[in-house]
Amino acid sequence: MLGYLIRRTLAAIPVLLLVAVAVFSLLEFSPGDPAELIAGDTATPQQIAAIREALMLDRPLIPRFAAWFGAIVQGDLGVSLFSRVPIATLIAQRLEPTLMLAATTLTLVIIVSVPLGILAAVREGTILDRLVGIFAALCFSVPVFIVGYGLVGIFSLKLGWLPSQGYVPLSQGVGACLRSLVLPSLTLGGVYIALITRVTRASVLEVLNEDYLRTARAKGVPSFWILLRHALPNAAIPIVTVIGFGLGAMLGGVVVTETVFNLPGLGRLTSESILRRDYPVIQALTLLFAAVYVLVNLLVDLSYGLFDPRVRQWGGRRS
Repeated sequence: MLGYLIRRTLAAIPVLLLVAVAVFSLLEFSPGDPAELIAGDTATPQQIAAIREALMLDRPLIPRFAAWFGAIVQGDLGVSLFSRVPIATLIAQRLEPTLMLAATTLTLVIIVSVPLGILAAVREGTILDRLVGIFAALCFSVPVFIVGYGLVGIFSLKLGWLPSQGYVPLSQGVGACLRSLVLPSLTLGGVYIALITRVTRASVLEVLNEDYLRTARAKGVPSFWILLRHALPNAAIPIVTVIGFGLGAMLGGVVVTETVFNLPGLGRLTSESILRRDYPVIQALTLLFAAVYVLVNLLVDLSYGLFDPRVRQWGGRRS
């Protein structure tokens, strides 16, 4: 297992390096002169020259990438062209809303989707199974922004139960913070609830049809114990994989969700930076999201050993 851990960790390094090259290329291969695009039509030659110097566009490509990547490795993400604030400071200021939104959404998704998928698998072919399938199809079909505006219209404008926008920091109370995240979490989690529900149903259903579970039923083992002790651990790997994928993909969804609900998180910072053409911030956020995605996938791979003894025994080679 230790060898598997080392190999998977080392394999993540070239992936992050390739991501860094791709992120750096966003500026290099953008059409036109990036300095003129950022400065705008009314900028003076001195302002354009200052932006070109700040972005190191006056240097050759390879030394410029080496200097940029070296600074990233040392924790220096650069300075925002728009606010003149260090990007690390901007990220720290916007981190809490995004982390809380991701945590509440992931909790909601797991609590709703896994039991629904198990229930649909156990009741295969019944009306309950069909209703779960219809629910999942609806969650897949409706775009995120439409779900968000619909929830705001019902629960905020019509019923007045929940706030329509804004974020209450944790320092002002856990209850108030969670209340401000109910609608954003429902909006962001809809697609992932549908995805994980369907994967859970398929995975559990496949395991329930295995011979060893039919043997356990023939021996009189209670159905609940068969499901809890035998079916779920063997069906866990596909479910954990999709949950990890959903958590990584959720980082892209926060851009739309935070914009709809006016949450001051990293997603909103991303959309603002794109509109302002603040390339250093866009590069840093893209690299951060990619690094989190790679880290989540690494943790998912390492978690397989908790569910499959063959991973622990043969270092990740499943037979």
